Amino acid sequence: MAYDDKYRDDKFRPAETTHNLIVEARGRAAVSGVTDVESFDENEIIMATSMGALFLRGTELRIEKLSLDTGDVAIEGNIDKIEYEDGARERDGGFFRRLFR
Repeated sequence: MAYDDKYRDDKFRPAETTHNLIVEARGRAAVSGVTDVESFDENEIIMATSMGALFLRGTELRIEKLSLDTGDVAIEGNIDKIEYEDGARERDGGFFRRLFR
């Protein structure tokens, strides 16, 4: 049974503020708790999550599934780096504030 099918039952469904990231063999990623996809290309995907901004970097990245209603994103490609920027740091001069100085 696939991970997605096993945990879709309501008794396993996490609270709305929960964020999860599952990476399989650095080639697939399943992300929950996504509120927005800020930008994406084949080398970087930037997502706003309930736990702060998530930067996924690599090569040949593509979004296979996107559902902002449920907050789920499935990504495939060669994942080289995963980086978070939490909400507190964003208020004090996060990525986008530094970008538009």
